[in-house]
Amino acid sequence: MKNQKQAASKEMLIGTWNIVKMSEWDSEYCNMEVQAYILIQRNGHGEFQFGSVTGDMWGEFKRSAKECTFDFTFEGSDEGDDISGDGWMKATDKKNAEGEIRFHGGDKSRFLSKKRSVKKRKE
Repeated sequence: MKNQKQAASKEMLIGTWNIVKMSEWDSEYCNMEVQAYILIQRNGHGEFQFGSVTGDMWGEFKRSAKECTFDFTFEGSDEGDDISGDGWMKATDKKNAEGEIRFHGGDKSRFLSKKRSVKKRKE
């Protein structure tokens, strides 16, 4: 049986997060095509986009004594060039998270993100 605390921590990471700050690129670049984001699904798949960079992610949720981290690899493109790499993300609370994206053979950037609110539909 899964630990309730572990399930709650994993649930905190699932959803769409707006990337609000990156250590290597300014917000004008990050948001030039769409609001920069990272999406994590319950099954460990996801996607992200910032600037001209898009990626599909595959990862796993890792639990330590203090936190739950989503550890992932990705493949994607940057202005039509194939890219790949890895990274991680952890929630700092229910609405904020931090992480890092690392490109194989290239750049790496830390990021801060805020959980995108889910708008409930009127029935």
